[in-house]
Amino acid sequence: MPKSDIEIAREATMQPITDVAAKVGIPADALLQYGPTKAKLSFDFINSVQDREDGKLVLVTAINPTPAGEGKTTTTVGLGDGLNRIGKKAIMALREPSLGPCFGVKGGAAGGGYAQVVPMEDINLHFTGDFHAIGVAHNLLAALLDNHIYWGNELGIDSRRVQFRRVVDMNDRALRTITNSLGGVSNGFPRQDGFDIVVASEIMAIFCLATDLNDLTERLGKMVVAYTRSKEPIYARDLQAPGAMAVLLKDAISPNLVQTLENNPAFIHGGPFANIAHGCNSVIATKTALKLADYVVTEAGFGADLGAEKFFDIKCRKAGLKPSAVVIVATVRALKMHGGVAKADLGSENVEAVTKGSENLARHIANVKKFGVPAVVAINQFITDTDAEIDAVRAACEALGAKAILASHWANGGAGTEELAKHVVELVESGSADFKPLYPDEMPLVQKIETIATEIYGAAGISMDAAVEKQLEELQKDYGHLPICMAKTQYSFSTDPSAMGAPSGHTVPVREVRLSAGAGFLVVVTGAIMTMPGLPRVPAANKIFLNDEGQIEGLF
Repeated sequence: MPKSDIEIAREATMQPITDVAAKVGIPADALLQYGPTKAKLSFDFINSVQDREDGKLVLVTAINPTPAGEGKTTTTVGLGDGLNRIGKKAIMALREPSLGPCFGVKGGAAGGGYAQVVPMEDINLHFTGDFHAIGVAHNLLAALLDNHIYWGNELGIDSRRVQFRRVVDMNDRALRTITNSLGGVSNGFPRQDGFDIVVASEIMAIFCLATDLNDLTERLGKMVVAYTRSKEPIYARDLQAPGAMAVLLKDAISPNLVQTLENNPAFIHGGPFANIAHGCNSVIATKTALKLADYVVTEAGFGADLGAEKFFDIKCRKAGLKPSAVVIVATVRALKMHGGVAKADLGSENVEAVTKGSENLARHIANVKKFGVPAVVAINQFITDTDAEIDAVRAACEALGAKAILASHWANGGAGTEELAKHVVELVESGSADFKPLYPDEMPLVQKIETIATEIYGAAGISMDAAVEKQLEELQKDYGHLPICMAKTQYSFSTDPSAMGAPSGHTVPVREVRLSAGAGFLVVVTGAIMTMPGLPRVPAANKIFLNDEGQIEGLF
């Protein structure tokens, strides 16, 4: 029986983090160590390397996820190890896992098999405390807001127009809508409130888009937390909150350095969800890695319709990044599900279903090309894949001018991605990338939403009620230049999670628009997407426990 991810991680021979750092020229005195195998990087060192030339940026994205799994993080780690194996100096830049999915569905998000980042248990759980700091900073602002109302409400906040919800880093549907301040006069003025998951917090988005602590503090002050009765915005700076919030975030803002199973360096920092936020690790970590390596391999959450689009249109636009190549991860198993096969039947060969399901992959390839970046498909290999099924994926990709390469990194680590790594280098060195966002800053907000829906999702158009239309009209005056962050189901190009393959001609219903002025984008909530997920019928938490030796079991 094959070993579990956690068993493989537990058997890893980790190097001291100082030795891992030295491989990319980071001195020991630039590290704030959290034990022997993880550390934060000092800003004195980060500032000292800013005059260096940037390396090449490679994005790993995927098809729309299915219960069969795609292995995007696993492929990111495997490709980074593969690039190092062929003689390139490569660093991976990844997101930190949220406790919500770890105890909900995933059970862990640090890669898998022999393509993992370690220490796996630490990374999946409390790590260096970044998410705790973000959650506390967020809830401090929420407390200051209600406290201001309680002590006389000098700013004239309309409690019916409070925009700022509280957060917790756990899937908990019972907290989506609550009433706070019950219990009498001493507890404040009752109002409807609610919780989001930490990774949906605007502070998480700000954290991942800020360039330094000063920029972070300024962005925190720009957050709109409420409105007055005359609909004038109330900013976090009006509550004198950013200073204390920045104090809580001062250590968290430094990137975290860990290693892969093959002892190659990886930055893991920040972690907004891609279905309800912008789905990318921190700009600080990515840009620092580019100063230290020839190649930086980063990922964007979920499928390319969400993660890659937001990576290009939000992160790259805001940070001035220019990616050189894209890897789209697909599995034969997932393509069969997009072709109509039930999960229980995935072990049987079905070339017809693979071909039909490849319509999903084909649209992602076409979409990525709209951003001017060359793409390669990584077929994340499973033992049940047949030669005929793999050939069907290759044929579908070749018809679109993209190469599909079999990658066995789950079983073989970096050795299983050498062919993929060599092709990525060829794409990068060809100089064919001519990156451009999907839409210009000056395009009106409604048109930006329509462009994403039609160009990326294959929709016929969008729909919204009069209240949302009016809200967008008002936002257009001061925030019309901002990019759009779509909150949409990750499972489909449409807003119906059961619509597999490549649906087209559908309508994308816009339910709500949320201003994230500090982060610098507008969140457009579509369909039935929730900013506070719920646990599944059988949560992963039910199988996570400490064994008799005090070791964690159940983190996949």
